[in-house]
Amino acid sequence: MLFPSKKTPAGRVALAWTGALVALFALALWSLSVGVSDVSWDTLWSDSDDDMVAQVLMYSRVPRTLALMLAGSAMAVAGLLMQMLARNHFVEPSTMGTVESATLGMLFCMLWAPDLPVFAKMGVSAATAMAGTALFLAVLARIRLRSAWIVPLVGLILAGVIEAGTTFIAYQHDMIQSLRAFSNGDFSVVIEGRYEMLWLSLGMTALACLAADRFTVAGLGESFATNLGMNYKRLVLQGLIVVSVVTACIVVTVGSIPFVGLIIPNVVRLMVGDNVRRSVLWVATAGAALTLVCDLFGRLIIAPYEVPVGTVMGVVGSALFLVILLRRRAKQG
Repeated sequence: MLFPSKKTPAGRVALAWTGALVALFALALWSLSVGVSDVSWDTLWSDSDDDMVAQVLMYSRVPRTLALMLAGSAMAVAGLLMQMLARNHFVEPSTMGTVESATLGMLFCMLWAPDLPVFAKMGVSAATAMAGTALFLAVLARIRLRSAWIVPLVGLILAGVIEAGTTFIAYQHDMIQSLRAFSNGDFSVVIEGRYEMLWLSLGMTALACLAADRFTVAGLGESFATNLGMNYKRLVLQGLIVVSVVTACIVVTVGSIPFVGLIIPNVVRLMVGDNVRRSVLWVATAGAALTLVCDLFGRLIIAPYEVPVGTVMGVVGSALFLVILLRRRAKQG
């Protein structure tokens, strides 16, 4: 068993972590060696005067691999937080309007403030993402029937409305093609100097790990958190900030990556449980690994061309999501 359960001895936990980190390191090395340019490790470590291999690695391959790992881990953790705050296992930033709201913010910047620096655009995108997420939670609070299927359905409807409005505005200003650049995750344009914003998402992920116990309590409900002396609204606000900033960083840098925040937390939850403190590092590691696998598949399937990782993730994620749904239905039946 890869993921340790609650009663797993410490030795088996250490062994599981060792295997997971070795697998992640192997995927990262594989990602560094895949591409149009022929990169030979023997050439890299030799005394050859040709430094083309080193330049390809340092300016293209290494930034892309780091971006994949940072984006995958951050989106997975953001999905875990949203599932705790919404108290539903079938929501994530791309199915509740957060990603669509962040894309709307980017469209506003392209239309009315195209000269803004990248960090300012990220700030606008984060603000609209937070507004969209807060709207989802506000609508959810007014719904009395909060079954496992109603919550994601409400999120999908809200996301569809926001996306339709964004597409209409883009159509009116002849910016459909520019909008598509932020609607599908693509790491082919990632080079040195164009991915560093993702380190901010790593900082947000670290904050989520430090506050894991609090988010676990928040996932138990407002009354339970209040009885333990915690400020529930402050916890929700902190979670919204983390999710919004992470989503904005990823949308601005590489575009939308669907299903990572939905699939990974559910798979880890089946193995580890609902304790965020115990599962958050596993979620981050598995999210990075899944993103690397999907990117490698997209780069190899029609090499030397490639399929965007967002497209591959959509296919793989939807299939895994159906498996999880059918398994849950079988248990309930």
